[in-house]
Amino acid sequence: GLEPPEQRRAMGKPDTGTIRLSARYSGAEVVITLGDDGRGLDLDRIRARAEERGLIEAGAEMDEASLRALILRPGFSTAASVTELSGRGVGMDVVKSETAAVGGRIDIESQRGRGASFRIYLPVNLAVTQALLVRAGHRTFAIPSTMVAQVRELKADALEELRRERRIEWMGQSFEYRYLPRLVGDAETQPEVQRFNWVLLLRAGAQTLCLHVDSLRGNQEVVVKNAGPHIARIVGISGATVMGDGEIVLILNPVALAARPDVLSDEVAAAGPRQVAHIPTVMVVDDSLTVRKITGRLLEREGYRVVTAKDGVDALERLLDTVPDVILSDIEMPRMDGFDLARNIRADQRLKALPIIMITSRLADKHKEYAREIGVQHYLGKPYDEAELLGLIASYAPLHPTPVH
Repeated sequence: GLEPPEQRRAMGKPDTGTIRLSARYSGAEVVITLGDDGRGLDLDRIRARAEERGLIEAGAEMDEASLRALILRPGFSTAASVTELSGRGVGMDVVKSETAAVGGRIDIESQRGRGASFRIYLPVNLAVTQALLVRAGHRTFAIPSTMVAQVRELKADALEELRRERRIEWMGQSFEYRYLPRLVGDAETQPEVQRFNWVLLLRAGAQTLCLHVDSLRGNQEVVVKNAGPHIARIVGISGATVMGDGEIVLILNPVALAARPDVLSDEVAAAGPRQVAHIPTVMVVDDSLTVRKITGRLLEREGYRVVTAKDGVDALERLLDTVPDVILSDIEMPRMDGFDLARNIRADQRLKALPIIMITSRLADKHKEYAREIGVQHYLGKPYDEAELLGLIASYAPLHPTPVH
């Protein structure tokens, strides 16, 4: 606490003490800091009282952090007398209990003669924040944008080198490599080595992490909701959000997940069987953002990997890097329509066998006949029947595991 004025003058401090209270966002947490410029915690007195109460053995070796944590124990107090405001050992215990009840934690710092600081970390239970949506295996997760220091797109050889080295250097800091599915207990999914691969450089306070994800779904504003008292106690899960189509997405703190002692090792998982499930890719080509999103989410829920394009020109550019298992295409689009896209695909030796399913509001027989002539396998009207569409896709791109050697 703060010293009397005469003691402060003797120590070269102003007569009036200073108490600082601040609050800020850090990733998916609110950090509340309360500090003073008083005498700091008397660790010798804390040790003596703990030994007196039998909380620790006399003379036991303890570091300063462990001694500081003793003041959070129920009924623990170093006060010489009991007043209306102090001495009962209740206050700090209540703070700890209430903080833990919402999935938070407390850090205590102290310097003798310089003051003490209490930092309370609370998960954001209900707020609107920016989050980066990522895919790991068949699942989508959200990562608070405030944690993302940089997003990198690595070629296949650069990713392999990163996986061997296990870390990457950036701006004078070292970022340890981890693959997101391992952090959430998935030992089966293997990294999809593509022509271009996504890694995120994350920061949370002084901690860093290089996180490998299978794909990005983009950055968007999300409503953070409390995931309930049981999940709130799981380190690394900050809450959940509900997407526009009803999908529930967990909001993660991957840095905290990576620090857990029980987290799966990338090396251990990689040493297991190499029977990897091939995840089929479907390209959705439509100039309507709404159609791309609705169809994409339908397919992702089923377990497909989705690539989208806004017209035929955009699709041909994406086909330079990714060859999907199936293409779903509209007809009427700017720059290049679906018919021209189909003709270009059939004229390309690398792509000519690619299955094409057209989904359009043009239902005249002449359009269907022309589509068949240029090599379109199936022709569906809008709005399409979901079960019919999924059945057609599955006939070309089944979701059952396929060995990859």
